Amino acid sequence: MLNIHNLSISFQGEYLFEDITFKLVNGDRIGLIGKNGAGKSTMLKILAKELEPDSGQIAVDKELKIGFLKQDLDFEFGKTVLKESYEAFVEIKLLEEKMKAINIELAEREDYESDEYHQLMIDINDIQHQYEIIGGYNYKGDTEKVLQGLGFVREDFDKLTDTFSGGWRMRIELAKLLLQNNDVLLLDEPTNHLDIESIIWLEGFLKNYPGAVVIVSHDKMFLDNITNRTIEISLGRIYDYPKPYSEYLILRNEIREQQLASQKNQQKHIEHTEKLIEKFRAKASKATMAQSLIKKLDRIDRIEVDEDDNSVMTLNFPISVTPGKVVIEAENISKNYDEKQVLKHINLFVERDSKIAFVGQNGQGKSTLAKILVGEIKHQGHLKLGHNVQIAYFAQNQAEYLDGSKTVLDTMTDAANETNRTKVRDILGAFLFRGDEVEKYVKVLSGGERNRLALAKLLLQPFNVLIMDEPTNHLDIKSKNVLKEALKKFQGTLILVSHDRDFLQGLCNKVYEFKDHKIKEYLGDIDFYLEQRQLNNLREAEMRNKVINRPKEGKNQSYQDQKKLKSLNNRLSKVESQISDLEKDIKDIDFELQINYDKVATKPDFFEKYQEKKTKLHDLMQNWEDIQLEIEQFNDC
Repeated sequence: MLNIHNLSISFQGEYLFEDITFKLVNGDRIGLIGKNGAGKSTMLKILAKELEPDSGQIAVDKELKIGFLKQDLDFEFGKTVLKESYEAFVEIKLLEEKMKAINIELAEREDYESDEYHQLMIDINDIQHQYEIIGGYNYKGDTEKVLQGLGFVREDFDKLTDTFSGGWRMRIELAKLLLQNNDVLLLDEPTNHLDIESIIWLEGFLKNYPGAVVIVSHDKMFLDNITNRTIEISLGRIYDYPKPYSEYLILRNEIREQQLASQKNQQKHIEHTEKLIEKFRAKASKATMAQSLIKKLDRIDRIEVDEDDNSVMTLNFPISVTPGKVVIEAENISKNYDEKQVLKHINLFVERDSKIAFVGQNGQGKSTLAKILVGEIKHQGHLKLGHNVQIAYFAQNQAEYLDGSKTVLDTMTDAANETNRTKVRDILGAFLFRGDEVEKYVKVLSGGERNRLALAKLLLQPFNVLIMDEPTNHLDIKSKNVLKEALKKFQGTLILVSHDRDFLQGLCNKVYEFKDHKIKEYLGDIDFYLEQRQLNNLREAEMRNKVINRPKEGKNQSYQDQKKLKSLNNRLSKVESQISDLEKDIKDIDFELQINYDKVATKPDFFEKYQEKKTKLHDLMQNWEDIQLEIEQFNDC
């Protein structure tokens, strides 16, 4: 399908990657990962033929269709959502124009017996047949299904795209790509502007996609749910394994440990051989043997250990002062944008040390309420902040607030005060801006680098309440893990607006869902919310799209039947609880492996115990299926 051979590209004399070789085939769902600035988006642009490499070859099958979703779009305004989405069907629209022209001509002509009229009839018949083959009679229905899957409602279809935010316009572009039947899909951060429901829908769509998909994403759960192959760009090389992200990390660490062990053994052998050479050189009778050993040593293929880029930012959020018990009181908060009602009579009561997540579809008011809480926009209703409350706000488009004409160092120095100005360089160093990098202009920074700079700038102000709107956008996975750990340790009050399920796990103990101008409270973490909403409870059994249908104990069932049914349901609940606990243990271990492999992996029998947990999880999943099948069979009787 698509072969990449010895691909290299450099910027300002330094190679971004060099002599990279891999291929794409049908059914590949590749997670293209790496740190910010590693070259992921550049690789997609090369594959999409928007950027020429310095050297190397890309062999492409004839007639191969490639669709590319970029982070930055050039969008044409003035069309409705439906009309813009129909632009995906170039060939169909062209045939429609031809049919329209022929039908007009047929209606105007009266020479029904002429050869020209007869030829027009043949032409219209051929075009209609071709139109049917390529889906001309189905494309409108398909378009509506995809738009609805991505969060649009029918009332949106006839609205102008001009009235939608950049995130919603990105969804329209994504819909067009999904409708085009491309052979290869290149998706650069497709989940950045999607809510949880739309992400889950997209996962289902891509799992069944027949072509090849290459995804750049920092959403670990999204990658794990979709991909069957991972390619990491690191320090100019690639590491390519047929595993989803989390499994790839474990496998790559295991391979690296094997390489280290093999290299150590080889080095011992080399040192022993070198000692023999030195010993034999001194004796004339052994000179021939010494030369033989030297030749043998020269022929040894030295074992190399994969390099690993472990540089991550250092992050800690200290609280300024302890605030009062009540942090925020909001009563009857309402907000309109012209005629559009966003929030209506919202009541929110936030106590000190609360950990809250705002979730829901885009456009439902999450960011609006966040901006109201920090006093950024006007509203109706009453808002009161508690005693000693100091709020820090990280906006969704925080990076856009940075002045592109300033350097990284000037940006921080200008935001600092007399007490922390001397710490500016130390803070920048903790966020991986070291040496000459502090003299870079903001306008040349990548999206991830801008986010890191915005986070660094945040630390220059005192706060005890932290409100963050989509803070993980553009951050690489390692940086996201560092941010998550820092937020776990944060001792103040936290409000997070996020669609990243994996990021939210373990960070919040209360969820507010935004829907229809209102908010609904869920007293639990993000997993509890997803289970309650029956979206996706993150367990493998339900990720297989199986639905738990526990039969109700009806009046017509005998006492024995009811007793057996109750026993089955109890067993099912117990197994589900064990599955949940085990998955949490394994996820915690996986995270520990990522951030502190050397310390964790050296524990006695670590990998044996780790494998035992995975085997037990597999057995429990099988047990869950058996019990569920027994319940279903019992219900059918």
